[in-house]
Amino acid sequence: MPLIKVQTSIDVPDQTAIAALFKSLSDGITRHIGKPEIYVMIIFEPNMRMTFGGTFDPSGYLEVKSVGTMNPTQTKAMSQDFCETIASQLGIPIDRIYIEFSDAKGSMWGWNGSTF
Repeated sequence: MPLIKVQTSIDVPDQTAIAALFKSLSDGITRHIGKPEIYVMIIFEPNMRMTFGGTFDPSGYLEVKSVGTMNPTQTKAMSQDFCETIASQLGIPIDRIYIEFSDAKGSMWGWNGSTF
């Protein structure tokens, strides 16, 4: 159950750009943690009121969650990959993006009427 939630201060990009972003992030998370894409969820919330470093310049916040454990090598690689993806596809500088990585216990994540 990998989940990537993207919150950003930028306006809503066109549907083609959103689809490309979703595909890039979904491909990336499956590549990095090796879980099937059938379980991947991507959430995109534009137009969030955000400040970063005391300015209102474009910024972004990502939450990356998965059942199991992500090791430091994986999170470092994902940080680089996802920051570059957000920068290239949404125009947000990589130094204005935070990413929070969270491991979830299977019993604490529900799906399909049960838990993992």
